[in-house]
Amino acid sequence: MKYYSIGEFADKIGKTIQTLRNWDKNNTFKPAYVTTGGTRYYSQEQLNNFLGLKIKTKINKKLLVIAELVQLSKKMTLKGKLKM
Repeated sequence: MKYYSIGEFADKIGKTIQTLRNWDKNNTFKPAYVTTGGTRYYSQEQLNNFLGLKIKTKINKKLLVIAELVQLSKKMTLKGKLKM
């Protein structure tokens, strides 16, 4: 399995090293393993999961916007029919 240093992982997910350190400290997102010297390493699986969640979140936000537009369109159509 491939592992990434904290700097590599931060670059790949678009966060800062400090953010990852804070997440570790707060038990929000823990590294796959930490050396006895305190060096944090993150796994390929963690990267895949993190990026997958990011993509799903973006998709869900877009779906919500689409659903709102569909509802608005239905309301406008109904109002138009009621005026006839």
